[in-house]
Amino acid sequence: MPKFAANLSLMYTELPFLERFAAAAHDGFAAVEYLFPYAWEPEVLAERLRAHGLRQVLFNAPPAGLTRTAMAAAWDQGARGTAALPGCTAEFRAGVLQALDYAEALDCPRIHCMAGCAPAGAAPGALPACYVDNLRWAAEQAGRRGRTLLIEPINPRDMPGYLLQRQDQAHALLDAVDSPHLQVQMDLYHCQIVEGDLATRLRRYLPTGRVGHLQIAGVPERHEPDQGEVHYPYLFDLIDALGYAGWIGCEYRPRGATTAGLGWRAASARRTA
Repeated sequence: MPKFAANLSLMYTELPFLERFAAAAHDGFAAVEYLFPYAWEPEVLAERLRAHGLRQVLFNAPPAGLTRTAMAAAWDQGARGTAALPGCTAEFRAGVLQALDYAEALDCPRIHCMAGCAPAGAAPGALPACYVDNLRWAAEQAGRRGRTLLIEPINPRDMPGYLLQRQDQAHALLDAVDSPHLQVQMDLYHCQIVEGDLATRLRRYLPTGRVGHLQIAGVPERHEPDQGEVHYPYLFDLIDALGYAGWIGCEYRPRGATTAGLGWRAASARRTA
């Protein structure tokens, strides 16, 4: 059976953020992920993890900002990453270094670096070159500190203009950067919306060892994975058969109270028992 991590940015939102750790542990999750930790001191988050026996398996590098205060506010101000944006190298590097400090404090192995959205008037040729240069630098920094960076294709319906949308684009970037410290975050919700044919793509990419993290949600509403057009029980069996041993982040918006909607996970456990 796959290993599921609760995404505390989307799940348990009926509770204040710092109370979501206890709720996830109470519901049987052994690991958590979330978007950004920068509004809280790392020691506070580390204490929550220890108190509830949880592992931190993923969070995002800041979407923009040169100071921690600015980094914590950037998402709500509309920033969606700087990795591919010319002229934002200082922000990108400051964010990566801040994220690596948090990853060390939280014993988190992976950090997602967001590409950003295409700026008006940008020269098309400048964006890929900037993206590769920034990722190459960031992967080197991550490797020095025992961490792995991730890049994630995101669908343009949820994030218009996002500069990385397809799995083949992400894997081409891995070829260009050529670092063992850079992997792909494969979100099956985004992948279904943009590309479909999920089973074929899992068969193609999971055996490469270059997919460092999976995420799930129902399509199209992004609710629990027991509703919508994707038949996740089949995909969970396939993921097991392909030998994927990493975490699967539950990055979905519950239809109601989070705990009440976890029947899909119990059904998965019964199926593999």
